[in-house]
Amino acid sequence: MRVEWNDRQDELYRDYRALGEESLGKDVTERDRTGEFNHDDWTLCAERGVLGLILPTEYGGSGCDPLTYVRAMEGLGYGCLDNGLMMAMGAHVLAAELPIWKYGDEDQRRAYLPGLAAGRLIGANAMTEPGSGSDALSLVTRAERDGDFYRLTGRKRYVTNAPIADVFVVYATVDPELGFNGVTAFLVERGDAGVTVHEQAEKMGLRTARWGEVELDECRIPAPRRLGAERQGAAIFARTMEWERSLLLAPWLGVMEREIDACTLHSRRRRQFGKHVGHFQSVSNRIVDMRIRWEISRMLLYRAATDLGEPETSIFPETGKLYVSEAAAEIFTSVMQVYGAIGYTSDGHTERDLRDALGMTLSSGTSDMQRVIIAGKLGITWPDTGGSGDGR
Repeated sequence: MRVEWNDRQDELYRDYRALGEESLGKDVTERDRTGEFNHDDWTLCAERGVLGLILPTEYGGSGCDPLTYVRAMEGLGYGCLDNGLMMAMGAHVLAAELPIWKYGDEDQRRAYLPGLAAGRLIGANAMTEPGSGSDALSLVTRAERDGDFYRLTGRKRYVTNAPIADVFVVYATVDPELGFNGVTAFLVERGDAGVTVHEQAEKMGLRTARWGEVELDECRIPAPRRLGAERQGAAIFARTMEWERSLLLAPWLGVMEREIDACTLHSRRRRQFGKHVGHFQSVSNRIVDMRIRWEISRMLLYRAATDLGEPETSIFPETGKLYVSEAAAEIFTSVMQVYGAIGYTSDGHTERDLRDALGMTLSSGTSDMQRVIIAGKLGITWPDTGGSGDGR
């Protein structure tokens, strides 16, 4: 797949790369230790249009198509050292803004999207529960109709942005007997009665993107804050995940390129046994493999972004998410081997990038779950009826 960038896409790449290099993540090493989110960097990104890239202009956005979004975030990822900040923005844009834009009515769009695009509001997506993650059929958070309101009761876990969020896209079931078909989406505000947010345990990586639990105790939500139709939550969640899996890893294209560039430069400068380490075939082969993984990652995400405009779903959202997240972890592991002991310390960025990349193999569904979904789309896991498997 050959991609030729237009002037606007190249300008966004350069502008956001410069934004990252010059202004973002300067204190990320210390904040990574303390798990602190940087509100100032968030505000700066909002002022530069990052949070409104995909939204229509009438809601304060830039109206970018998915491929332009990938190009812009690729530039930001190259320049910005704070992977947690980019994770927080991805969750905000792709799992909160997007479903409101795609499925909200005009009143909901006007009420929330301008504030989300401007960074005045922070959004979060609440699906995972103590007893269900990828298995959304096990979702038990209830939504009971009460006149012109719904009463929501349940607990959500591992909600990115929860400790700092103002509005949550919450998925609950109106009838547990219906399984996934009973799931309905709601817009819950932090100040609603019955909403309690708990900070969760410290993470291995992505520490500057805070996460937590959202407890709903008879939380009374006005019916106009139901997102979409009743029992449409499954479709809303599936479409949201399609976009998230296609675009969430876009900044990591830039992170990987930056690490490969730095590692290549190191191999030309570092001398061992009387010559530069890049002359050792084991080192040069590692760098070649890194480059190949990065090139494949780019093509997969570009294809996934392009396919978002098509009416039929493809395997590329899951394929891109699976491959790029695992490729990032493999690349940073190889970079660490080239650097040696210094790559294992917090003096550089590699050990933090590796920890953060491992978290991306779990976000939006684990790697194993992506393989299950891809297998289903390929028809491999067609229901087993006991036949020969060839239609006879």
